[in-house]
Amino acid sequence: MADRAPPNLPPLIDNPLAPEFFADEATGFFVHQGNLSITFSSARVDHRSDPGPVSPVAAAAGLAVGLYDFLKKMGIETPEQAAH
Repeated sequence: MADRAPPNLPPLIDNPLAPEFFADEATGFFVHQGNLSITFSSARVDHRSDPGPVSPVAAAAGLAVGLYDFLKKMGIETPEQAAH
């Protein structure tokens, strides 16, 4: 297979005023026309009780495992499969 040149990317603009997003976990994956969409969610605290309960999550591990499983189901070769 021929090596492909990396795509030309636009220059990075460092904007300290750019909005930031936060998520606790990835809850879903979807491929449409070659684009991978990931649905993220955040835990919310129920303040009607004290202390408010929060369900802890292992976000990074959950994202990695979920994405790996999704790609495998979609028939997309993962690095582990490519090595064998």
